[in-house]
Amino acid sequence: MKIQLSDHFSYGKLIRFTVPSIAMMIFTSIYGVVDGFFVSNYAGKIPFAAVNLIMPFLMVLATVGFIFGTGGTAMVAKSFGEGKGERANREFSLFTYTAFILGVIIAILGIVFLRPISKLLGAEGELLENCVVYGRIILAVLPFFVLQLLFQSFFVTAEKPHLGLMVTVSSGVTNMVLDAVLVPLLPQEYKLVGAAAATAMSQVVGGIVPLFYFFRENDSILRLGKTEFDGPTIWKACINGSSEFMSNVSMSVVGMLYNLQLLKYAGENGVAAYGVMMYVSMIFSGAFIGYSIGTAPIIGYHDGAKNHKELKGILRKSLILISMFSVAMVLLAQVMAVPLAELFVGYDRELKELTVSGFRIFALSFLFMGFAIFGSGFFTALNDGLTSALIAFLRTMVFQIAAILIIPLIWGITGIWICIVVAEVMAVILSAIFLKLKQKKYGY
Repeated sequence: MKIQLSDHFSYGKLIRFTVPSIAMMIFTSIYGVVDGFFVSNYAGKIPFAAVNLIMPFLMVLATVGFIFGTGGTAMVAKSFGEGKGERANREFSLFTYTAFILGVIIAILGIVFLRPISKLLGAEGELLENCVVYGRIILAVLPFFVLQLLFQSFFVTAEKPHLGLMVTVSSGVTNMVLDAVLVPLLPQEYKLVGAAAATAMSQVVGGIVPLFYFFRENDSILRLGKTEFDGPTIWKACINGSSEFMSNVSMSVVGMLYNLQLLKYAGENGVAAYGVMMYVSMIFSGAFIGYSIGTAPIIGYHDGAKNHKELKGILRKSLILISMFSVAMVLLAQVMAVPLAELFVGYDRELKELTVSGFRIFALSFLFMGFAIFGSGFFTALNDGLTSALIAFLRTMVFQIAAILIIPLIWGITGIWICIVVAEVMAVILSAIFLKLKQKKYGY
């Protein structure tokens, strides 16, 4: 039976509707992990460190897709909740076209300035050349990656989350198959090129396939068509999606800072170990992000319809579900620490030991991060972009930067792994404060 945004959501229905989005984000993370596995085991430690060093910068550039995906989703869902379907589709079309055009401009600028930026991130010699090679290939298809990120949100708003999952699986399979074919078979000097090409092709698939679906007649509530430039609407979407932009930019900037600190305290081994942790963290945080994406249109719709009772129920059920997910994730991470380290860096005993010891501490952050991610996403869905952005900015930028600059001075390399846990605890406290302060305004 088809689930609609206007439905009453029990625990079962909420889980069924959000599972495709959760699976979509987890699968996206998994095929990124597969990419890292092939680079680390076939191309070597330095190319693997290069990918981890330049990837945060590439993700910063792609955040325009998150801005119009999350910020635009809240506006489009609210328009549907108010009974204004025609306006909702004009907004959807406007956000899609704007995101693609910005993606093209950003890609060109990124390619031009990639080398000096890589140097600023601490790359030199062979590490620098690998950053440039990998980064330029990914930037060549950045506009399609922007669309992929945008459509991950809008498939849910279209009441077709399962189609979003199918597109993501297709994209991921493309990446994994090409990784398995290109990386092992290419000469050593081209293995990193093969991995980059595999990722680039997967992003093209993830961006183009949804265009074919939304441009033609379909049985969803969304369709791409004619629209006109509307500066205030674009600006409102940017403000509303600023939390996701801030979150992704902050995480990327903080990731760069982590790498600089790790180069200082542990050299390239530290960067490689952190890379393994970030791949796994992407999977776990992907589950929380997927849940937030899955619930956002529901929250936006019922906010637009002024159905406060349903809004309150969704918030309460979500906090209970996230609590259960969080405990399970921490336990799983502790059990999987050694096998994951063996999988990625088993060829280097010292690096493996560093990865295991760091990951056991790092994994404690999974107990808290889901609440802050959902809290920020909840306010985005309510079209309260400023509150959402403040939570995201303090969580991913202020708290983590303060931690990464201070704690390692006390505990050295161990302090670096503790930083993320401290930052997530502070973010949960902040989210709880805002949920309480805004309760009367939104009626949840």
